[in-house]
Amino acid sequence: MKKLALNKIVIAVALLSASSLGAFAQAPKADPANTLVIELKTGKVLIGLRPDLAPKHVERVKKLAQEGFYNGHKFHRVINGFMAQTGDPTGTGTSGSKYGNLPAEFTKEQFVRGTVGAARSASPDSANSQFFICFTDQGCGGLTGQYTVWGKVIEGMEHVDQIVRGEPPAKPDVMQKVYVQSAAK
Repeated sequence: MKKLALNKIVIAVALLSASSLGAFAQAPKADPANTLVIELKTGKVLIGLRPDLAPKHVERVKKLAQEGFYNGHKFHRVINGFMAQTGDPTGTGTSGSKYGNLPAEFTKEQFVRGTVGAARSASPDSANSQFFICFTDQGCGGLTGQYTVWGKVIEGMEHVDQIVRGEPPAKPDVMQKVYVQSAAK
């Protein structure tokens, strides 16, 4: 009798596992209108934008990408175990776009590996065009609630991992081309 009950439990667990795998196989596809593509020398990085968390930041990033603003920008601050920062037209980390700064859109969304956040100065409302991509959960975990999350890498994190480290790197990697996937030609 105990063996029969155990077999039923094993079968139930197996069925639940199989149905869970089916759910992963049928995961929704990324929305091309809210997918940012960054072309690096090693390949493409796709970032799922999060207008539900940071509508003003996502609107700004999409606008700058549409204008070609990010094309050719250096990764000017790349810290091993922490993050890669870019989005400054001067490549120094001291500049931004021609548009005004954005108000903070802080949330409780966790900063983990692949999270994309808005870089800023000491003032919470100073984000403009610069952003960073987290390398690890541990390195970025302390940023939650203090920086705006506007996206997450959904494909190509292996290319982010290959970005040359340094503050600044001796030979910085650049974003060759940045665009919203739905606008690709």
